[in-house]
Amino acid sequence: MKIGIVGSGFVGATAAYALVMRGVGREIVLVDRDQKRAQAEADDIFHAVPFASALNVTAGTYADLAGAGVVIMAAGVNQKPGETRMQLLERNAGVFNEVIPQIIRHAPDAIIVVATNPVDVMTHLTARIAAQHGISRTRVLGSGTTLDTARFRALLSRHLEVDPQHVHAYVVGEHGDSEVLLWSLVSVGGVPMDDYLTARGLTISDEYRQSIDEQVRRAAYHIIEGKKATYYGVGSALARICEVILTNQRAILTICAPHDEIVGVEDVTIALPHLLSGDGVVGSLPLSIDGEEREKLARSARIVRDAIDQLP
Repeated sequence: MKIGIVGSGFVGATAAYALVMRGVGREIVLVDRDQKRAQAEADDIFHAVPFASALNVTAGTYADLAGAGVVIMAAGVNQKPGETRMQLLERNAGVFNEVIPQIIRHAPDAIIVVATNPVDVMTHLTARIAAQHGISRTRVLGSGTTLDTARFRALLSRHLEVDPQHVHAYVVGEHGDSEVLLWSLVSVGGVPMDDYLTARGLTISDEYRQSIDEQVRRAAYHIIEGKKATYYGVGSALARICEVILTNQRAILTICAPHDEIVGVEDVTIALPHLLSGDGVVGSLPLSIDGEEREKLARSARIVRDAIDQLP
């Protein structure tokens, strides 16, 4: 199966590398307005194939996306130090209005996975453009808080002294400052976190919870301050999303997708635990969360909705 990646910057190229390391797909095509950069990244990643999985990695044009089952949209301008994801909105909207129709023209059957920030708003815009071309919005999704959820699980696992794969926890809402860590739903191996803590003789103080919240919520800012961009985490998240789609795993991931209504906010795109299949987004899970978390989720959804209203 072919995977197209539009945008061969840090995120796009790292996603391609992660796909090769995971052995996802059979062919990867990198497309970028800077064709020399796309070719260089494709060559460099292809040279890693003998050490990983047998994939063909090439650079091409939009026409070479034909037959792709998934296209990752990673094109756009980079987030600057101190710049919020929402401040990227106007600059990236222009890029999407040019690129998305090209993807649909050459790969009409592909599921489009948006990685460009602010990802919730850009996914909403992509679904809007896709609808104008007769493409169902269930075939458009964004990376959402897939990475934030991974960060949450990783930090919790360190404190709980257990493999992060056995920690079940979600970050929902905007992929950004207003995202919501759902502490009330955290479980370990199917056991509520409080019961696990009691059984293991462990505790989590309010201060430590706040520390985890800060590390998850502000992770991108700290990384960008230190190395100018984030790409390893999100590249791995994108590879996982593609793997789920191409193998029809029907997995639950906190991707973002358009909804008619979420917690009282209409026509909005935010991250929730979604069931994802080879056909795209099947639906979202009902959340049995407490009142405070519901209020925070509603606030997050309103922030994204306000940003959508500002789309050019």
